[in-house]
Amino acid sequence: MSIKLEQYKIFHEAATTLSFSLASRNLFITQSAVSQAIKAMEKEMHTKLFNRNAKGVTLTKEGEILHTYITHALELIQTAEHKISNMQELKDGNLIIGAGDTISANYLMPYLETFHRTYPKVKITVINRTSLEMLPLIETNAIDLGFLNLPIEREEIEVVPCLEVHDIFVASKHFPISPTPYQKADIAEMPLILLEKNSNSRHFIEEAFAKDHIRLHPQLEIGAHHLLLEFAKIDLGVSCVIKEFSQEYLQRNDIQELILQDPLPARSIGYAYLKKSTLSAPAVKFIEILTHS
Repeated sequence: MSIKLEQYKIFHEAATTLSFSLASRNLFITQSAVSQAIKAMEKEMHTKLFNRNAKGVTLTKEGEILHTYITHALELIQTAEHKISNMQELKDGNLIIGAGDTISANYLMPYLETFHRTYPKVKITVINRTSLEMLPLIETNAIDLGFLNLPIEREEIEVVPCLEVHDIFVASKHFPISPTPYQKADIAEMPLILLEKNSNSRHFIEEAFAKDHIRLHPQLEIGAHHLLLEFAKIDLGVSCVIKEFSQEYLQRNDIQELILQDPLPARSIGYAYLKKSTLSAPAVKFIEILTHS
């Protein structure tokens, strides 16, 4: 059938009021337009929907059945429109973010707090994954935004850098620091504490050393950035950490930085999303908070 939604709305108003003239006034159209729409529907359905008489119109049995279902259908449409409107105004909806512990604790927390206070009706879900584990979630559109340690290169994923970070090596305050900068080969000989191999940060560090034909053989491999700091603090070894996320430890002199002759290149943390998808209203607002705070 080729009956349009507008025709169903006209039928619904006429069936509810049992008056073509009243339906025309309520819909701000002519009575002739109401009559023509009803006739077109009856022709398309091969049945009468109204009994017409001198006193007005009444619904046929078929008309009563159609009115029941159309009423329910229009209510569903109105509910959907209202829900979408609320989502666009952020009076409802969900924001699903993927991020690892380190990025969540050291970078995202204040932005999440601001978003929640500004849009308290939007439910926030944070899915904890490493950067590499997050890629399938982005590719399947299971999350709105994924916050990753860059670089990440996937043709189907849009990546936007938002924070430059620097990887440094740190040791306890008791560690005998050299007065001259260290070579990478010197660092490689130390009892190293690094993130696990499945982390993008670890890949970045290993590649930086590999350019000088140096392989790293850590004494400890762990999965949490704060443990890198704690283990270095108690003198279990030399940890590679993100300088921007280690300021409290450095300022308290719990740890000290080992200066490299050739510092590791800066890298970025960024957010990513599926290129072919349209960002949800909550995701757009979160990005605005992120970039304008």
